[in-house]
Amino acid sequence: MLAGAQDIESDNGSKIAGPAADGVLDDGPKSIAPAMQRFCALTRSLQPVSGMIRFVVGPDGDAIPDIKRKLPGRGIWITASRPAIEDAVKRNVFARGFKKQVRVATDLAVSTERLLERAALDALAIAGKAGAVVHGFGKVEDAIGRDKIIGLIQAADAAADGKRKIIAVLRRHSAARPREIAIVDAFTSAQLDLALGRLNVVHAALLAGPASETFLARALRIERFRNGISGDTAHGKAPSEGAGDIERT
Repeated sequence: MLAGAQDIESDNGSKIAGPAADGVLDDGPKSIAPAMQRFCALTRSLQPVSGMIRFVVGPDGDAIPDIKRKLPGRGIWITASRPAIEDAVKRNVFARGFKKQVRVATDLAVSTERLLERAALDALAIAGKAGAVVHGFGKVEDAIGRDKIIGLIQAADAAADGKRKIIAVLRRHSAARPREIAIVDAFTSAQLDLALGRLNVVHAALLAGPASETFLARALRIERFRNGISGDTAHGKAPSEGAGDIERT
């Protein structure tokens, strides 16, 4: 994508304390606002919340990803990337962080990615219902030149020629705009069809609005997760729901 924004999904409001000697539970530095940073239980490094995933222990003793950071109980935070979560599983970080035995699925990274995908597609569905999504090659081409577009969606399995043509149109019009246009290609046409309740969605444009910005922020989280990029280094900015531009994905 083309420029970043911050992910401002809610935290659980837990009290902030300094880093524990062996693992941290919802801890962050006393001098920094609670919603901004946490210590990664894997790397023990301080990172923006926007680039991390919170995990809690469920009623059955399983480690559960808390994608929206709203589940009750104390949690540990891990860098939001597939390699980091896979490494955390191998290194028994969850038992050490929670200081008790925790059941951890071997495919936790895979299930976490699916939840991130679901959250992003749910946001896209809301944007679609709000009338903020234009789809179809011709309509998207017209919208790029006419409307206040903040994002462009291309199906991951779209034909290369169609992608090139839409990007060429985007480049012709974006030079005169004060902000960058996000380009999302993280989802297949089948996934886009289900989210938008349409058939054969290959190209779509996002009109300005809170729902579109929420989708773009969540799409950036998936990019970072898949590429193994932490929130404090990806494109120089953390993603944000509800504000700003994001970078090409």
